[in-house]
This record gives sequence, C-alpha cells and structure tokens, in this order.
Amino acid sequence: MLVDSILAGYALFMTPAAIGLTLLGVLFGLVVGALPGLGPLMGIILLLPVAIGLPPVAAMGFLIAIFVGGSCGGSISAILLRIPGTPLAAATLFDGYPMAQKGRASDAIGIAISASALGGLFGGGVLILLAPALAQFASNFAPPEYAALAVTGLIAIAVISEGSLLKGLIAGCFGLLLATIGTDEFSTGYRFTFDTHHMLNGFHIVAVVVGLFAISEMAHQTMGNDLLKKPKIDIARPGFGSVLLTLKHWKNLLRSSTIGAFFGALPGAGGVISSFTSYAVAKAAAGPDEKYGEGEEGGVVATESANNATVGGTLVPSLALGIPGDASSAMLIGALLILGYFPGPTLFEQQPEIVGGIFLVYLTSNVFLLIAGILATPLFVYVLRVPKSYLIPIVLLLCTIGTFALQASVFDLLVMFGFGLVGILLRAASYPLSPIVIGIILGPLLENNLRRSLLISQDGYWIFVERPVSLILIIVNLLLIAGSIWFAVRKKSKAADKVPVSD
Repeated sequence: MLVDSILAGYALFMTPAAIGLTLLGVLFGLVVGALPGLGPLMGIILLLPVAIGLPPVAAMGFLIAIFVGGSCGGSISAILLRIPGTPLAAATLFDGYPMAQKGRASDAIGIAISASALGGLFGGGVLILLAPALAQFASNFAPPEYAALAVTGLIAIAVISEGSLLKGLIAGCFGLLLATIGTDEFSTGYRFTFDTHHMLNGFHIVAVVVGLFAISEMAHQTMGNDLLKKPKIDIARPGFGSVLLTLKHWKNLLRSSTIGAFFGALPGAGGVISSFTSYAVAKAAAGPDEKYGEGEEGGVVATESANNATVGGTLVPSLALGIPGDASSAMLIGALLILGYFPGPTLFEQQPEIVGGIFLVYLTSNVFLLIAGILATPLFVYVLRVPKSYLIPIVLLLCTIGTFALQASVFDLLVMFGFGLVGILLRAASYPLSPIVIGIILGPLLENNLRRSLLISQDGYWIFVERPVSLILIIVNLLLIAGSIWFAVRKKSKAADKVPVSD
C-alpha cells in the first residue's frame, strides 16, 4: 500500500508546477518565518487563495513547503536579532544569538537550516511509516469513533493552548458554533442564516482565518513602537560545511527529531513544546565541557531539528484521521477539503496518488530547505531590514485581494474584517485563537457523526460506551480535562504560596 501510493503520486509530483511551487513555497516560508510577527500559519493563510486554484499535489506542495520553510525561518531573526520570527524559534536564541555574538552567525544559521532539514526528513519518515498504518486502523471506525475522536482533537487543542483551560474551551466552543451556520445536511433546513443567501453555506473558512489571525496580527503590530525601525544586520552566507557541523551532533539530532515527531503527532502539542523539551533534554544529557546558553552548537541542533520534525509528526493525524495537530495543519486540512478531498482513511483508500504526492512534496521541501536556505540566506537577511511600516500595508493588501478572489464576494471581505475585529478583542482578553479554527474544522465531523451514531443506535448515547474504541477515547477525553484542571489548580496554589505575606 505504501509503495503503491508513492508510485501513484510520483507522476503527479514530477511536474514543473509541483516541483517549482514546492521550491517557491520553501523560499516564501523562510521569508515569512524570518519576519517577526508572521510565521508559517500566516504564510499559509496569505497564499491559500492562490493554492486552491492549482492542481491538488502542486497546491498541497506549495502550502506544505510554506509550513516547512516557515518553521525554520524564525531561527534567522532569532540568531541575528535575538527576536524569534516565530514562537517555534524561541528556544533557538538561547544558543544561536550567543554564537552570533561570538562572530559565528553564519555557522549558527547554517546549523539551524541543516538541523531543520534533517529533522524534517526524519519527520517525513515518521509520516510515511505511521500515517498509512494509522489510516488502516481507522478504516474500521464507525460514526461513534469519529465523533469521540473529534472531541479528543478539540479538547487536546483547547487544553494545551496558551492561557487558561476555560478560555481554550470557550474558544473551541465558539468555533463549533460557527460551524453550525448554514444549511443542515440532514434536514436541509437553514440555521442562523438571517434570511440572507450569503450565509447558506456558512462563513468561508479562509475569510474567517484571515480575519482572526492576519488582520488582528497586523493591528497588533501597528500598536508597537518599532514601525519605522530598520534593523542593521550584516549579511552572512553560511556554507554547506554546516551540514558536517550538524552531523557531528548526530545523537542529539536523532533524539531531538524523535521528540519533535512525537509531540507533532499529539494534537495540540506543536513545535513550541517540542523545541523547549528537546533543548531541556539535550542540556541535561550534555557533557561537562558543553556550556548550553553560551553559544553551544548542540542547543541550535536540538531546537531546530525538533520543531521541523514536528511538522512531519503533525501531518500524521491530519492526513490519517482528519484531526489537525495545530492551526497550520488545520489550514492544510481546510485546503484539502476545498480542493475536494477528505482527509482520513478514505483518502488513503480512494486517492492513494494524492497521499503519495503529499509524501513526496514533503520530503522534497526539506531537501529544498537545505539547499535554498543556505544559498539564499542573504536574501532573507535583506528582507529583515524592511520596516514594518512598509510590510503591514503589503500584508493587508494581500489579505484583501486573496479573500476577495475566493468567490469574488464582497461579503467575504466583510466577514474577514468582522472576524479581524473579533480577533483583536479576543487577543485583548487573552483568548487563544487556534481552538476556534480547530472547532470550525472539527465541527461538521463531530456533529454529523454524533447524529449518525444516534440514528443507528438502539440505546441512545450508550452506543459510545458499548464500543471499545469510542469508550477508550471518551476516557482519554475525561483524563485530558481532569489532568488540565489538576495542573491548573496546582499552578494556582504554587503561585499563591509564592506571594509574600505582609505584616
């Protein structure tokens, strides 16, 4: 099955469009990753309207390559400016920036790119080996299992999101409510359409996500005091000898890549947790002569290999089960749905050529990351010099053009700006935005399978307990909530103990 899928996807991948767009996606991803405040999710959002008009493998190759490049690009600004371009690179500056201060900026960037590419290839191996097996296991799922699995994905994203458990769950439920707008698939009745034909199919997910993330982020950036600031950066081109410097830490590389792939496969964990975890493990396993935090090569290897291996791990549940691991993979699932393909076991069974093509573009994007990342580093450094006062209007213009081009609809623009305002308010109240997107993606999966389960059930809701797999998933859901409550209470009690008592 695995070999057949890859062979079937080879013909779709070996086209100038697919290969060229994969390379272009890596370059664009590196740029948006290097620019503080953007990142891979923003890159996918901005280019999604362009991608959905392309052939499926070329479109997914373009978006996945942005994901791969963006996950690495943040290390460039972290090393040169001590400002991580993305949260994924926050741990990279611990040793990357001290390396630059010691005059080894080119080595630090080269190691970051090499470790990212090699870690990404490791994550690709995990993807190719585990995704078909997981899809094969899930092929026996019935509506009760899918409904319970959708709840698992939603809860996992909500409880691990930055901030409080309650706010994460509220944001996820808000996404579920948004998913109910439109025409009911079972009764063909209209729900929350307010007698307007624009809402018969609900809100377009691209318009919602662009508003929530891009518009609100640009509004947040305008409130900073560095709009006119032009960083002074020396251009340093790393060499391919950086690969040898990275391979010198091969044990660290393998260990960190394994950690990254593991956390990527857990819905909601993501690259931030995996990079900090791998850094902590590498530091604990370091020898007495390795001084982490003072410019140690192993620190950069650990964090960068982990966060790019996370990408491959994240795609495992996304493709095999249709459960997104984070907001970026949720957008990839959204792109597949818009292209007319449904992630999950049916995708592996009925369209193996699409799956094989996705495997190939992911592996190729990491190869391109290694080559293009090292050769084009001066270009990315030059982009870092662009003041935000020029960058923000360009991003807003791209958002507007891309959203309007979806359906040539002014209503989509109103939705985009409306949810931009919602995103600004939620950010001000410290609500996470990712659970909203996950709720929109998983909402139809949860509702449709819940209703199907009840239709075929003879004993009402007992069908979820009578089936072993759905019962296990329900127990996992309860443990996730109980564990999160326990950690929250423990954290609160520790914070209360640290408060000094006044006389």
